[in-house]
Amino acid sequence: MILQYLDFERPIVDLENRLDQLKRLDDGTDKGVREEIGKLEKKIGKIRKEVFSNLTRWQVTQLARHPNRPYMLDYVNLLFKNFLELHGDRAFRDDPPVVCGFAELDGQKVLLIGQQKGRNTNEKIYRNFGMANPEGYRKALRMMKMAEKFNLPVVTFIDTPGAFPGIGAEERGQSEAIARNLLEMAHLKTPIVVAVIGEGGSGGALALGVGDEILMMEYAIYSVISPEGCASILWRDTAKAEVAAEMMKITAQDLKRFGVVDRIVPEPLGGAHRDHKAAADALKAALVEALYPLLHMPTAHLLERRYRKFREMGALKKKAGGAG
Repeated sequence: MILQYLDFERPIVDLENRLDQLKRLDDGTDKGVREEIGKLEKKIGKIRKEVFSNLTRWQVTQLARHPNRPYMLDYVNLLFKNFLELHGDRAFRDDPPVVCGFAELDGQKVLLIGQQKGRNTNEKIYRNFGMANPEGYRKALRMMKMAEKFNLPVVTFIDTPGAFPGIGAEERGQSEAIARNLLEMAHLKTPIVVAVIGEGGSGGALALGVGDEILMMEYAIYSVISPEGCASILWRDTAKAEVAAEMMKITAQDLKRFGVVDRIVPEPLGGAHRDHKAAADALKAALVEALYPLLHMPTAHLLERRYRKFREMGALKKKAGGAG
């Protein structure tokens, strides 16, 4: 995999290229070269910390969409054992952007559901750029009902720019399929843990987003619309997407503060795309920590807790001495 860089990473890239050149020259005998390598490594670490501690929301959006970022199946291979994929909605067809299957997480059997993007042109077309059709959401619902029947917890991975807006998808009931998933997930009698791993866009993301615990990777985004879509509506100018991103408050830190997500999963310095294994280790720890308390919770309490969780989102608070 060829690592691609974003514009704001350019100062780091130039130094890393210089570091690679020095390492190729280093044969272990030149003390001066070794000292220079040490200085460069320290400088790179310092600059990377400075850059990634002051990211704008638009820069986080770029990281969430990074082409080298780990996708759902990358995490499946790194986190889970004995993954068995299941296909089809039993009504129309299989929808490749939505991946479902049974697996084991730290010895616990779970049902996995997530959105998968592609890396090369053929994969992107096959996965429809991570945008699901209604049969994809119906496949997910079929699997969730199966998990409920066998008393297995559900883990979902969100990574999509949104549901596919094609005419065929609308004719086959895209909005109904999304709404049905929201309704059914709210009442599903088994634990649900949600992880926003990249781009969480619109109802296409929310259709897998109703859960007892919602995790979000540090440089992921989650929003009702893309910054470009917001800019085109407000100003009829997608070039103002950066402004829209700042207004929309779409980062993990924003959403944790608003109570939309429950915990932020830290990423390796520089983003998950720089170290898939480290990102997967952090996500696994968070998933295990979130899931295990839910397994021992009585079903009635689990459903009431889930209901309260979403009912309390966005509640207005009255100011002392005045209207809210």
